Amino acid sequence: MAQADLIINNGRIIDPANNIDFTGSVAVSNGTIQAVGTDLNIQAARVFDATGCLITPGLIDCHVHCYEHATPLGINPDESCLSRGVTTVVDAGSSGESTFPGLKKFIAEKSHTRVLCFLHIVQHGLASSGCSSGAPGGEIDSLNQVNVEACVKCIEANRDMIVGVKVRLSETIANDGKNEEEAYRRSLEASKRAGVPLMVHHTLSTVPTQSDGKSSTLCCPKDMRTGDIYTHTFHAYKSTILDEKTNTIFPDVLDASKRGVLFDVGHGQGSFSWKVVEICAKANFWPDIIGTDMHTGNNDGPVYDLPLVMSKFLHTGMPLVDIIKATTYTPARAIKWSNSIGSLTVGKTADITVLKIDEVDIDLEDSQSQLRKISKLIKPVAVWKAARRFEITNPKHFPNLYARANNAPEWHKIVIRDEISPNELIPSCDLVEIPPV
Repeated sequence: MAQADLIINNGRIIDPANNIDFTGSVAVSNGTIQAVGTDLNIQAARVFDATGCLITPGLIDCHVHCYEHATPLGINPDESCLSRGVTTVVDAGSSGESTFPGLKKFIAEKSHTRVLCFLHIVQHGLASSGCSSGAPGGEIDSLNQVNVEACVKCIEANRDMIVGVKVRLSETIANDGKNEEEAYRRSLEASKRAGVPLMVHHTLSTVPTQSDGKSSTLCCPKDMRTGDIYTHTFHAYKSTILDEKTNTIFPDVLDASKRGVLFDVGHGQGSFSWKVVEICAKANFWPDIIGTDMHTGNNDGPVYDLPLVMSKFLHTGMPLVDIIKATTYTPARAIKWSNSIGSLTVGKTADITVLKIDEVDIDLEDSQSQLRKISKLIKPVAVWKAARRFEITNPKHFPNLYARANNAPEWHKIVIRDEISPNELIPSCDLVEIPPV
């Protein structure tokens, strides 16, 4: 009988990279996947019973902000991601060329979580910019720091960690929108020259979502390329992917999807709307990638963690296998790391997550505290990163009334919304900080 270091038994194994969906076992030896099957004749030193659970490749969160202590948004990836079943995170532009060395030295090299990153086109990244600091203005108020040469040079010197370029397109962080189009143009140039995808944050922007077919103005996502990533897909603010008059998806968005632009959730504090997702669900328009945009402003709600965001899409009807694919194989392929992560292929690093779907009856909020009652909740049960098991934790406050109260006042700012304000549904609560545990 063959020997293994670990065997995980009796779970439903979902590995979209290998078209696997069956109840069986996963064996691990010497830090790698040894075997996957329905009737493994293997004896192991350690056995984990996954009866009633899902066994998946280690989850990948393709959109977080984890430059802890150096940027206002930075969360601890081990505490907020690895302990929730996420073995790999991609920091989405917290650092630029001049601040990247700190992200690598003080975060990536010290974390158990695998930390990769999209490099911000702005050299200083999000050290203190716009919504990341609470101050007016933002990182593109001047184009002096939007340096294509510096960005490309940094990527070429750090391909072991940098997987793409990031730009934020919002008028409030770009000299009242005056610098948005040029920053977008330079980002497209940098990503093309470096041969990596561009991730575009596109909310409250002067850059049009739908082209008029006449002007030469850059549009988003129309001018994005195959393999680029459009994030914050389901926000309800100005620049939403929906035509406000008809509540239908803009043709340019559908065309971009058909030609291979990838659409990421990027839930964040303001960028997930139940209403927008429900409209898209009716059109069978689902995200390619489910990223959280986890940061200090949302990790205690409305995001909580990646499995909670996955639960929201399960509630709206996205097939479970597609949800797992959007958190494993597709993000791995998008960042060109599918040879190393994102699957349970024999011989690959043993990044493994065990999840359970609980029956619940709870209200769950979106980014503006519009509520839906959900009946199924995806929860992490166990996680192994490179065959080493790490402790699972739960959100400090869930569901979190305080976060709901803090986010509800944003309801009137969105253009696609429920008829009833969440302020009418949530018990009266002053705007407060989350209390200590």
